[in-house]
This record gives sequence, structure tokens and C-alpha cells, in this order.
Amino acid sequence: MADDLHARYMAATRTWHKHAGACGHCTKEVGPRCSAGSRLYESFARLQDAYLGRQRRAR
Repeated sequence: MADDLHARYMAATRTWHKHAGACGHCTKEVGPRCSAGSRLYESFARLQDAYLGRQRRAR
């Protein structure tokens, strides 16, 4: 399960960064500014929180 969570987190990271680089409104520094960007960023942030939480609990 941990490997699956990491893979989903990394995929969401790549997807968000790809969108932020191509979108005329969203940026990596400021964050999402369109509905698609908001959805992608929220997914990325939720998976990041879950992954980092699991890493902290494992220590």
C-alpha cells in the first residue's frame, strides 16, 4: 500500500507541475487559479499529506 501511495503522490505531483507550467493562470509559486488547477492541486496536496503522515508515523 505504501508504494501505491507514493506512486499516486508522485503522479499527482507531475500532473500538477505540468498543468502549472502550461496554464496561463496557475503557477507553482502562487498556486491554482483555475478550476482544473484547483482540483489537481487539491489532489496533490491531499496525497502529499497522506504520504508524509505515513512517513512520520513510520519513524
